[in-house]
Amino acid sequence: MSAVELLGWLGALTATLLGLPQAMRLMRTRNTEGLSLVAWQATLVINIGWTAHGIVIGQWNMIIPNSLAMSATFPILILMQRELGLNLFRVLLPGVIGGGAMLLVDLLAGSSAFGTVALIPALLANGGQSVALVRSPRVVGVSPGFLVTQVINQALWLGWALLLPDAGTTIAAIVTGCVAVFNLVWWLLRRFGLRAFGAGSVAAPSSASRISFDS
Repeated sequence: MSAVELLGWLGALTATLLGLPQAMRLMRTRNTEGLSLVAWQATLVINIGWTAHGIVIGQWNMIIPNSLAMSATFPILILMQRELGLNLFRVLLPGVIGGGAMLLVDLLAGSSAFGTVALIPALLANGGQSVALVRSPRVVGVSPGFLVTQVINQALWLGWALLLPDAGTTIAAIVTGCVAVFNLVWWLLRRFGLRAFGAGSVAAPSSASRISFDS
């Protein structure tokens, strides 16, 4: 197996597992504190769009993980919809429309244009989570396992894209990876007692909000 194939399938494996820690934490705790609905709607766009891109360029290491990742994204969105009392159709529709738009760009304008457009949902997913981590009074609903896996996943995809090479994936992995690192660092700062910004005063960490590195 070549280095390109190895990185590609490692990226595929981590992408498949990416949402599982967050889904398991949400199903166990029913706690959405610190989670961003916009981020997970954008994640659905990413799942659909990158599955389609994998089909277009004939790469199973993109098709398989992104299609399987939807099996974690959908439950997360459904659980968040229930906890927040929102309409399920309205929660899921942006992801379907966005994924279709990414496919259209890929078919009409090529891989580089797709990679540039793919930055939009990637930044919404990671940036939306960044905003939630900065502003939410508490972040106990966020899975550290998800944040760590996200950083690893983007590093693997960047290595794969540079060796292939694939311009679209390279562009997306660099930008998304930087935001993923920020999210992990900020989560750590919040769990070590950093207060929320723009969301009012936050009480000192209690036994319920001590640092925990479980999923």
